[in-house]
Amino acid sequence: KMIEQLHITLVQTEIHWQNIAANLAMLDAKLSTIVATDLIVLPEMFSTGFSMNIALAEAMDGSTIQWMQRIATQKNCVVTGSLMIEADDKFYNRLIWMRPDGTLDYYDKRHLFSLSDEPKHYTAGNKLLVTVWKGWKILPLICFDLRFPVWSRNTHNYDAIIYVANWPQKRSLAWKTLLQARAIENQSYVIGLNRVGNDGNGVYHSGDSAVINPEGTYLYQKSDLEDIATIIIDHNSLKATRRKFPFLDEKDFFEIKP
Repeated sequence: KMIEQLHITLVQTEIHWQNIAANLAMLDAKLSTIVATDLIVLPEMFSTGFSMNIALAEAMDGSTIQWMQRIATQKNCVVTGSLMIEADDKFYNRLIWMRPDGTLDYYDKRHLFSLSDEPKHYTAGNKLLVTVWKGWKILPLICFDLRFPVWSRNTHNYDAIIYVANWPQKRSLAWKTLLQARAIENQSYVIGLNRVGNDGNGVYHSGDSAVINPEGTYLYQKSDLEDIATIIIDHNSLKATRRKFPFLDEKDFFEIKP
């Protein structure tokens, strides 16, 4: 059943470097303040930071997945974010879409970040996840995917895109510009959730997490500080924008090679 207004909680947080237990405990404390929401969004690699230390990878029944299931059940909402996963003798930067009933979907990051040698440690995904929650069609993606508009293109008639990220402050102009562009070109809500603070490599992240409507207007933006914010996105407003500007009807058709 479609709910017209979806409550999305963005958790812009620092991350304890390569310390899963500390991050889950920290997030437990932060999330205890959330009374009611439909969706909790956590950063890319929220349990470790953006690390190439694959010794920290967990299985699909590991402690972080179990923690996500517990939070989703407790809060009666979806919990999403990415973590390093080992499966079939390969390693993935995998976004988990955990529902309150314990079922999940996942998406493996397609565009691995070559400047950090991510492709040397992780296996790229090749399949989009378009998932439905409370009647909303949502496309969740990961960080560097933001730079690739074809992969994000709204050929699936989705209502919202989510990007979870560890996006460095020194390229924050690209982050802000491309989030806004994705909203406008896809006539979709865009949720960009980034971490803040320094990682273990001394790279500073300014957050700049945002919710942007289909016309490119910011509904929320936060820089530098940790923040937990619940933002409402409205389906009637989305439909009105698309009726007024039916530009998606003129989109190009294409195929993406594996």
